[in-house]
Amino acid sequence: MSSPTSAQPLVHPVGSARVWGAALAVVAVLLLLTYLVAFDQGAVSRSGMYLHELMHDGRHLLGVPCH
Repeated sequence: MSSPTSAQPLVHPVGSARVWGAALAVVAVLLLLTYLVAFDQGAVSRSGMYLHELMHDGRHLLGVPCH
């Protein structure tokens, strides 16, 4: 008979630096998306109303005034 061995974990531990890095990347992407939705303000549109119309409903859902 062979001697019993302990089972190896199925999930490898992740360092806290990697978790913080991933969290920071997610927050940065969310802030960038929020900026892109909010920056084009209709009357002062720099992009010919294209982004304004494309993101109009999202802007209202975020509570950003656009009228």
